[in-house]
Amino acid sequence: MKEGKVLKRQYTQEYKLESARLAQSVGINEAARRLGLPSATLGNWKRLLEKSAVLAGIRARAYQPGPQRPVSELEAENSRLRKELASARLDVEILGKATTYFSKGLR
Repeated sequence: MKEGKVLKRQYTQEYKLESARLAQSVGINEAARRLGLPSATLGNWKRLLEKSAVLAGIRARAYQPGPQRPVSELEAENSRLRKELASARLDVEILGKATTYFSKGLR
């Protein structure tokens, strides 16, 4: 890949909608920080969501693809999954060190 060339990321419409909803509930900067997105990109998605809702004459909540879960519930699940991932990474690290230790003893 050439230097200076940035790959264009592509996101699904559902991801954009959910991200825009998160930005509406907690603010653009906070949502961008949580999702690891540029705040300008998230702001564009939020504006498009609001514009499409106004043009359709309905509230943005009508765009829900399925049952909506509260942000706090999603944050709790995210926290639980992060802890689980940290535990799994620790297990892998310990197994790697144990393998190295025991393989040195076989030589």
